[in-house]
Amino acid sequence: MNGPKLVFAGAVAGMLAAAMPARADAVSDIKAVQDAFSTAVKAKDLDAIMKYYVPGDSLVVFDVVPPRQYVGAAAYRKDWEEFLGSIDGPLTFETTDYNLTTDNNLAFARSIQRVAGKTKDGGDFDLTTRVTDVFKKIDGKWLVIHEHLSVPVDLASGTPDLASKP
Repeated sequence: MNGPKLVFAGAVAGMLAAAMPARADAVSDIKAVQDAFSTAVKAKDLDAIMKYYVPGDSLVVFDVVPPRQYVGAAAYRKDWEEFLGSIDGPLTFETTDYNLTTDNNLAFARSIQRVAGKTKDGGDFDLTTRVTDVFKKIDGKWLVIHEHLSVPVDLASGTPDLASKP
């Protein structure tokens, strides 16, 4: 009676041990993607930014600026292009409160992201957003397949909280 239970327990332990490095690798791989993405944003390198998103029409992004959603990498690339084109000088880009949950081929991350700098018309901007990214491992690479950015809104006044402090 103990023989089959022991074999089963050993098989389960072996499967769990085999699965754990994959998850650990996924976490480190996705954190490396986030770090590289941050570097690309600070460099205002549009091509480098876009390589972290799934190409084609399957990407869906809910950004803080209209329209309600961007469908496809080309549409979101245009959004990034317009944003980066409005910036004069360096960008500050910070990610905090990063929390990542992963499985074999899917993962999601939530974080607080702050971007700040100067616009070409001489104005300052400082925007803090709540971000959720859904990643899928495709051909060995973790790519964002869905992104959702938001800011809290005072419903009484309709005013967004662009500083988004806890």
